[in-house]
Amino acid sequence: MNKSPMIAMKLTEPGSVFENRLAAERVPVPEPASGEIRIRVSACGVCHTDLHTIEGDLDLPRLPVIPGHQVVGVVDKAGPSSTRFRSGDRVGVAWLYHTCGHCHYCTHSMENLCPDAQFTGLSVDGGYAEYMVVPERFAFPIPDAFSDTGATPLLCAGIVGYRALRLSGIQPGGRLGLYGFGASAHLVIQVARYWDCQVYVFTRGEHHRLLASQLGAVWSGGAEDNPPVRLDASVIFAPVGWIVPLALGHLRPGGVLAINAIHMSDIPEIPYRLIYEERAVKSVANFTRNDATEFLRLASEIPIRCEVEVFPLEEANEVLMKLKKSELRASAALRIPS
Repeated sequence: MNKSPMIAMKLTEPGSVFENRLAAERVPVPEPASGEIRIRVSACGVCHTDLHTIEGDLDLPRLPVIPGHQVVGVVDKAGPSSTRFRSGDRVGVAWLYHTCGHCHYCTHSMENLCPDAQFTGLSVDGGYAEYMVVPERFAFPIPDAFSDTGATPLLCAGIVGYRALRLSGIQPGGRLGLYGFGASAHLVIQVARYWDCQVYVFTRGEHHRLLASQLGAVWSGGAEDNPPVRLDASVIFAPVGWIVPLALGHLRPGGVLAINAIHMSDIPEIPYRLIYEERAVKSVANFTRNDATEFLRLASEIPIRCEVEVFPLEEANEVLMKLKKSELRASAALRIPS
């Protein structure tokens, strides 16, 4: 028997988040196909990528669409040939929703670059809703150490931030710079401190500097400020291109700058001296399922402390405005009514 229609926050036309682009609607509950599971959503994180989706910064493969890609809930129903999870299992769904499995990238441990990849809350409906479906091989068990809302930032801010940290090449005990201190950076710093790294945080907000200090940063300042030492590696989380030359100038020779942004304003012209001495710049694109498995295990081992402000689903538009205005302490999650 089909369920009654569910409540979802739906995007029909992109535009400024200050125009309340999401509308609460009753829509059919999705049915899982072969190899899929249906999840009864309990919480969904609110991410900068949601901003880029709603404001049309990203190409939108479909409209209307239900955003949300940091999803936690329990398995409600399994489709045909779905055997990985049982009804009632608690799982998470992240940004990477599906890959082809047979292209060069998928067969060489680079599924994050699959040209036919689909993304949760962009290519397919996501977690700003009471139910969603997902291929069972792209769902992840949630460690018992985390509550439903507390686990949400792990599923994008955490996983992609962890990939950025690895791509930066930072080694245990190294000197790491973090530019921007929102949802992702407040998780990454905890991994870096677990690895005994010295962390230098560049952010404008005094409340973010305070949180960085509480989480173990040895120094904080603005992007224009010079840290007291040259850095071995850095990660940029703020999607503003003018930071790139400044961050390169703070690196030691041979240092790596990883850019953790799906969308960014243009990078200004860079003097060659800033990349001379074998400094490198790497972009970070999506994640692999191996990244997710590694990070969730590590997050439980540390254990990572997630700073999450929780709001009801119907306040999604207001939360997106807060995110746009940098008014959140760290992360935000929508609690989905049961």
